[in-house]
Amino acid sequence: MNIFKQIFSLIYNKLNELKQKNIINTKIEDFIVGPPGNKMHGDIYTNIAMVIAQYEKKNPIIIAEILAKEFELFNEVSKVEIADPGFINIHLKLEVWHKILEQINKLKTEFGNIDIGCNQSVNVEFVSANPTGPMHIGHARGAVFSDVLANLLKKAGYKVTKEYYINDAGAQIDVLVQSVYLRYREALGEEISISKGLYPGEYLKPIGVALAKQYGDSLRPDSPIIKDYALESILQIIKEDLRMLKVSHDVFTSERNLQSSGKIEESIKILCDKGLIYEGYLEKPKGAKNDNWTERKQLLFRSTQFGDDIDRALKKEDGSWTYFASDIAYHYDKISRGFNYMIVELGSDHGGYVKRLKAIVSALSNGQAKLEVKLHNIVNFLDNGKFVKMSKRSGDILTVKDVIEEVGSDITRFIMLTRKNDMVLDFDFTKVKEQSKDNPVFYVQYAHARAHSLMRNAPKDLPNPSLALLKSNEELFVIKTLAKWPDVVEISARLCEPHRITFYLLEVSEAFHVLWGYGKNDLNMRFILEDNLSLTAARIFLVQAVAYTIASGLFILNIKPIQEMR
Repeated sequence: MNIFKQIFSLIYNKLNELKQKNIINTKIEDFIVGPPGNKMHGDIYTNIAMVIAQYEKKNPIIIAEILAKEFELFNEVSKVEIADPGFINIHLKLEVWHKILEQINKLKTEFGNIDIGCNQSVNVEFVSANPTGPMHIGHARGAVFSDVLANLLKKAGYKVTKEYYINDAGAQIDVLVQSVYLRYREALGEEISISKGLYPGEYLKPIGVALAKQYGDSLRPDSPIIKDYALESILQIIKEDLRMLKVSHDVFTSERNLQSSGKIEESIKILCDKGLIYEGYLEKPKGAKNDNWTERKQLLFRSTQFGDDIDRALKKEDGSWTYFASDIAYHYDKISRGFNYMIVELGSDHGGYVKRLKAIVSALSNGQAKLEVKLHNIVNFLDNGKFVKMSKRSGDILTVKDVIEEVGSDITRFIMLTRKNDMVLDFDFTKVKEQSKDNPVFYVQYAHARAHSLMRNAPKDLPNPSLALLKSNEELFVIKTLAKWPDVVEISARLCEPHRITFYLLEVSEAFHVLWGYGKNDLNMRFILEDNLSLTAARIFLVQAVAYTIASGLFILNIKPIQEMR
């Protein structure tokens, strides 16, 4: 039950009724119904009077007065107030909040499940790190963001496929093969020197040892065995890193396989038949030096026709396909698999890819498919305020495994969502291990554990709860906070902003902790009252709803709710 959508529907139907009576002349569909920022402004506010006033050229207060009288007739409403410059503030009857509480405990952790997705298929592609080494922790933010987004979309009624695109073709793989070959020769007893630009990481040594043990000294630098074995070995390392982070994928798609399957040629032909491929010249890239750029005729895609800054090259000087051509084939493959809604997660340094990827999808689908690109910003890792550096090629890597072993996967996942994905995030190892209210993970888990502690310690034979006893402002504030959950899920899913889930969990936890704190100074505000079992039963019913709602949010984050703090 989304109380805000329910009131929206009541208002919308009332507007249609008033229009038929010629009391208002404008049909309005785009207006706000939501929780007010100030609890003194009622339970729900709407800007509908101001929206109508814009169209009808009338004073919004006059419109609000007309509407307020109509809204007071709703069964759910106890009082309606008008505030400048034309807001309508609605107070709901106590029974409305008590019914929501009953619904929460009936649905349990399924409270908040919605169906805005209508079982539509959505492909969420994320991580897609080059298989050249273990996942450094810089990848973790995008991994957690997208994994939680996928869970959120499932709760919102979408059919989600989580996908990893394996970039196993291109220059970086050639560098990997050279690096592994050196480790292979080292395992055979040779002295090696790792040139600048190669991967010097210790993680390549076991791969070299395994190759030496299995093939002796029979392998040459260009042996395909080295490439296949190295890619498979490192992909397994990456999968294990993801498993430790509690991140999973449903599909792994290989760039090499796409290239060998003929998908590039097939997708390029489709674009060519649409008149979107031509031979031409590109302008000199900004910042390019004269000695490393020459004008040449190229095979180009009319990307600018779809909002991109420049048309995009499809072939390199040696005649091989560009990475962009592989992107075309990959998204053609997605569309061919039935995905008309796609989300791609990239690091903020790949912001230049957004327009070209959107151009690809629009061109291939005739504008029918939707692509969203979500960028995640950097994470600054600190240890007691001091920066921790990371670099894959230097061999000095801060890996996902390092972080998980230090603080655990649950803390890592939660902290990664304490900022909007496009904002820089500071992750301090020392702070996130503190058991205090300043540690957001601890704060939320403590609220859940506190709720379960109260339920464990409550008298066993409580009467059926009479929710009419829950009428204090403090109790109602908690209930009203819980009632926001379906609306939070919907907004978070529509905007693809899973950080809103962590923000909401902190809001619920704070409301609950504050309510618990009142019992320190006022014995009558305690949850368990030995001399008033009826009120105890009602309050424990509220506590149960708090626990279910927090657990519902933590399940989206794929974090196990704690029932007892140790």
